[in-house]
Amino acid sequence: MKINDSRDCGNSPKNRIVQDIAVAIETGDLPESAVTDSTVWHRADGSKLKGAASLRCALDEVLPADSIIVDHSISHGKAGAANGVSVLADGRTRRFCHVVEFTSVKATTIAEIHSYGFG
Repeated sequence: MKINDSRDCGNSPKNRIVQDIAVAIETGDLPESAVTDSTVWHRADGSKLKGAASLRCALDEVLPADSIIVDHSISHGKAGAANGVSVLADGRTRRFCHVVEFTSVKATTIAEIHSYGFG
């Protein structure tokens, strides 16, 4: 899979973490270590999932992207956001924006994700 990184990640490790989470959501491959049983995912379709097991089941159903272009990845304090476009195997595109709130400024564990997308 090809990923075009955001230019915002150059000297910001936390921006890179936010970008990596967005890419992981778009590919259905979010690391288990990033979520807990209290992590909440507010999905673009209006549904809300809570807990690592629920997130894992939902991510297993994500149509993985063949390539991803991350336009921007920004962070401040305990929050960050990344947006861009995923290109699927059949050529369709899926625009995304994932806003991530971490449990602390260390950005190791996700408290909440708010996802927005247009396909």
